Amino acid sequence: MKKIFFRFLPLLSLVLYISSCSTSKQVLALKPLPDYSSTEVVYEKQLSFISMPVEIAVKDLQTQTNKYLNGLIYEDNSLDDDNLMMKVYKESPIIISEQNGKIIMDLPLKISGKVKYGLTQFGLNLSDTKDFYLNGTVRLNSVVGLKDWKIITKTIIQDVKWKESPSVMVAGKTIPITYLINPALNLFKGNLSKLVDNAISESLDIKPYVLDALQTFSEPTKVNEEYESWFAMQPVEVYSTKAIIANQKITANLGLKTYLETSIGRKPSVVFDRNAILLKAVDKMPDEFKANVAAFAPYNYASAVVQKNFAGQKFESGSRSVTVNKVDLWGKEGKMIVALNLSGSVNGDFYLTGIPAYNAQTKEIYLDQVDFVLDSKSKLIKIGDWLAHGIILKKMGDACKFSIADQLAQGEKTMASYLNNYQPMKGIRVTGSLGQITPNKVILTPNAIVAMVVATGKVALKIDGLE
Repeated sequence: MKKIFFRFLPLLSLVLYISSCSTSKQVLALKPLPDYSSTEVVYEKQLSFISMPVEIAVKDLQTQTNKYLNGLIYEDNSLDDDNLMMKVYKESPIIISEQNGKIIMDLPLKISGKVKYGLTQFGLNLSDTKDFYLNGTVRLNSVVGLKDWKIITKTIIQDVKWKESPSVMVAGKTIPITYLINPALNLFKGNLSKLVDNAISESLDIKPYVLDALQTFSEPTKVNEEYESWFAMQPVEVYSTKAIIANQKITANLGLKTYLETSIGRKPSVVFDRNAILLKAVDKMPDEFKANVAAFAPYNYASAVVQKNFAGQKFESGSRSVTVNKVDLWGKEGKMIVALNLSGSVNGDFYLTGIPAYNAQTKEIYLDQVDFVLDSKSKLIKIGDWLAHGIILKKMGDACKFSIADQLAQGEKTMASYLNNYQPMKGIRVTGSLGQITPNKVILTPNAIVAMVVATGKVALKIDGLE
């Protein structure tokens, strides 16, 4: 019996060898552990220029000017220099309108005064004084500008319409005093123009309104509760070109240079210094608006999509093949790990690695530079490199992608909500729209895969309805 056994021993060894080659191999590869220490907090900045047309309706100019210019507006208490003393009152509200790019103001006035008439001769004073009263309307027109945060005007007297000619009653007779009043009124006209210009300048100081708005916007806003995503603005400078007036409103063309910041994981620390914001005059206003939009894809969502990509696929090389049964994803040191449970010619869990990237055309996250993790690759090469290299690896890499179109649309919707007549405070509105979306980078956080894309567009911060 021993002789018969030893005769068949070589044949049995050959059979076992052939059998081992034709059955699958069970391989145990080391699992790479998740590691997000370098991306626990994501902090992104984009330099942007936001248009800030500060719009002031002419009716608001009228309201502000009437508040500032009221009651007694001019007083001359001396008769010595021009034989005339008078007090000038605003009799009723100023009416302001816009005509052909200029401000037209009708200022109703009431004047009460004394006029000295007669002469002094041979040491005798033959003069006398009489009280007089006038009322009428002064029409002024102004050109508009912007200087040191203030709407400024250059006003001239266009016309004066008195209800009655200047005169006094002497011995029951009406005596014209136009020759006395006109020189004084000419001086008064210059003073009145300055009074109106000062009133407009002081009442239309836009600096507090602009800085209040910027301070409000600088407060970080949580835009995603689940992933603790924040958005904040860090103003740097304010630019200005000339102010214009048209369509019954004054527009001060301002522009804001600011950093727009997206933070994930904690509230960004933004310090707004009102005193550090300067107004700079420029010939042309930059208007390039850029903001980061974050699209969050949970790992379980991404894993499910990638597993569907592998479903029904058998990866073959000659007589050998494997099927992917289960997929899992996580991050490690900025790269994505794809865990594949394989069955077929090789059984076990193996791990791919790649750099996550964003395809703007398909709105998909995909893996670049895909390869097996070193330990997985070493074990596969020991049983043959047909799986570790070549077309099968490429096909597996191609399947490791998933769409973030819905997540991106949600991120855009969140951002757009701040650009659709957003009113953080009374009289301040934000309007705008997002345009082109370009990829920035993909970041792996403990909770989700985050695609950061840069959205460009047009944004305006409007100040309206001053009180």
